[in-house]
Amino acid sequence: MIYLCRHGQTEFNAVGRRQGQVDSNLTPLGQAQATAMGRRLAAMKLPDFRIVASPLGRAQHSARLIAAELGNPAITLDPRLKEIGMGSWDGKTDADIDAAHPVLRLSVPAEAWWFHSPDGENYATFATRLMAAMAEIKSDPAPVKIIVAHAVVGRVIRAQWAGLTEAESYTLPVPQDAFYALGPDRTVTEIPA
Repeated sequence: MIYLCRHGQTEFNAVGRRQGQVDSNLTPLGQAQATAMGRRLAAMKLPDFRIVASPLGRAQHSARLIAAELGNPAITLDPRLKEIGMGSWDGKTDADIDAAHPVLRLSVPAEAWWFHSPDGENYATFATRLMAAMAEIKSDPAPVKIIVAHAVVGRVIRAQWAGLTEAESYTLPVPQDAFYALGPDRTVTEIPA
């Protein structure tokens, strides 16, 4: 079983700034969200498990808060779980991006434009990176794995797991107050924190 968590709310999330691979701190709400996910996981009385997280600060901080509720196990950092790299768009607002590329969001599907940064990762490159990380995570002998990562990472991993298309991945929800169980039969179940 794999549990897939998104980091808690950050200062950038709160003001609508796209993070990509730059960072901002968790807000008090974000810290509470991560702690609540940890409590919910602890209440599940998980057998032997591993925690794997993106090395970006917001995911690491969330992973530490989750781990604190689980008895402070070790956390493995995997750079392949970093959020989509949007190049020069990292850290920008939608208005900043629209000003630099005024017709872009009219020409691509909603929620897909971040794969179209002129100097960022495209969907295929990003999905390949995540598939490699997931292959290694799945091969770990621990019966349960907890992944702490990001919004677009979570969308693409869940789409890959469930056999959804790229376009279907764009519309998957990205809550910060819930996480997902990736079942052995390729099911994806949302679990409120």
